[in-house]
Amino acid sequence: METHEASHGHHVHEHHHHEHQITSLNGVYVAAITLNLLYVVTEAAVGLWADSLGLLSDAGHNLSDVFSLMLAMIAFRLSSSKSTRKFTYGFRKSSVLISLLNAIILLGAVGAIILESVRKFSSPAEINGAAVSWTAGIGIIVNGFTAWLLMKQQKHDINTRGAFLHMAADTLVSVGVVISGIAISLTGFSVIDPIVSLAIAAIILVSTWKLLSESLRMSIDAVPEQIDLGRIEAEMTSEPGVKDVHHLHVWPISTTETALTAHVVIEDLDMMEQVKESLKHRLNGLGISHTTLEIETSASHCHEHTCQAGQQA
Repeated sequence: METHEASHGHHVHEHHHHEHQITSLNGVYVAAITLNLLYVVTEAAVGLWADSLGLLSDAGHNLSDVFSLMLAMIAFRLSSSKSTRKFTYGFRKSSVLISLLNAIILLGAVGAIILESVRKFSSPAEINGAAVSWTAGIGIIVNGFTAWLLMKQQKHDINTRGAFLHMAADTLVSVGVVISGIAISLTGFSVIDPIVSLAIAAIILVSTWKLLSESLRMSIDAVPEQIDLGRIEAEMTSEPGVKDVHHLHVWPISTTETALTAHVVIEDLDMMEQVKESLKHRLNGLGISHTTLEIETSASHCHEHTCQAGQQA
């Protein structure tokens, strides 16, 4: 009874912590979206006035960041959705699909920037370097502040981590645009602008690649990148009373939750509840939030195709 109450208290604490995290992240997203949208409008207006591809391409990328931030906020809410009769995991898996969509959108932005840069090389236009530098300077502040807002939250969710990486990369990109503006003002070489645009494309591609690969893995139920399957097997087989673990499967339910199912062979059926609770506690510490275990005894587990006695946890 005491164990049950302690477990119940732990789950209540986790629920309240998760609710607080959702409220906190929503506030961060709203502030980040508003700030970046204002900057996009300003940067695009100055880019059109100064005929700067560097500013226009960066404004386009920042607009995709605004969209990405909005999708990430929606994904975080969906990752906490309740189960229904038709969707027993709720809409949690959609958070993985949104992270994949974000990565694809960014890849499209990279392609557009590269095409425009190539076109600009053949017909460079005169650029107001001072306007470019001042506008991008504001971008350093906006993007840097947004990255700082997301920094504390990005460890627990791939969508938030993706948004953080994009904003951190954008800060560096803005630094590059400032440098190009100064260089154009001093030299008059407008060709520097498309060169900076290509550098922007390269930075976006690098920051997007990991997000894309991890999203693809999660979308096909591969073991999440942060989960060490070898360590999980070692932890489970080192539990006193456990003789073997097989039929082990680990997959993401959402971008923030991971599930596990396994058959566990134990020495004594009387130890079933003790082993089960201890394993769930160990696995929770390794990032597994949903665990289903089928317990088998040594006597019943003679062969996986002929002996399958046990109880579902």
